[in-house]
Amino acid sequence: MNQSETRATSYTTIGAGVVHELEIKRSRFITYLRRVETEQEARDLVAELRRSHFDARHHCTAFVLGADRDVQRSNDDGEPSGTAGAPMLEALTRRETHDGGADLSDVAAVVVRYFGGVLLGAGGLVRAYSESVSAALDEARLVRRQRMRRYDVVAEMTIAPRLENDLRTSGYQVLGTDYSPGPDGQVRAGIRVALADAADVEEAFSAYLASHTAGGASWQRGETEWVDL
Repeated sequence: MNQSETRATSYTTIGAGVVHELEIKRSRFITYLRRVETEQEARDLVAELRRSHFDARHHCTAFVLGADRDVQRSNDDGEPSGTAGAPMLEALTRRETHDGGADLSDVAAVVVRYFGGVLLGAGGLVRAYSESVSAALDEARLVRRQRMRRYDVVAEMTIAPRLENDLRTSGYQVLGTDYSPGPDGQVRAGIRVALADAADVEEAFSAYLASHTAGGASWQRGETEWVDL
């Protein structure tokens, strides 16, 4: 599904990777959470952990991808069917992220199990794998992502630093600033700003620039993209 077909306008992911270890009846359950955007990135994480934990009994996986969470995969990796991957996936998809909602995505979870010699039974395995992922998520920093439209603002150098600062302090999402010479050879600043994709927001932004720059800046509408808030 391409961006224009995506139904969701926002979702939640994790800001950085997490490693969490849980011991249950001498078995070690080491959970790795990583932010991923493609199935290949999720598979690369599994391959990486198979190499680094080559002596572990199981490398069970679950991942959720896309703003609409339309890609969901899980794997028991030798554990009894339905006792590892499925509860891990459920821990990801049912995680409440804001206002009681569950919209976590672009996250891969791998639980590496070192068998401790004591059988846990089907119910014990389900609880162990679910709790392992939930405990790791408790330590994760959550990041809100929103689909926004990029606006390219060109400003004269005499006002660019102040304008960039004013935009930030006024709550606008400034993505970055570049400097390049214009047709007349004068260096100008290109400030990239992300706004909610709505007509009234664009009108308010245009009015803001006009009042704050006295005609010293112009803007052009760009593409929509996902932005970490």
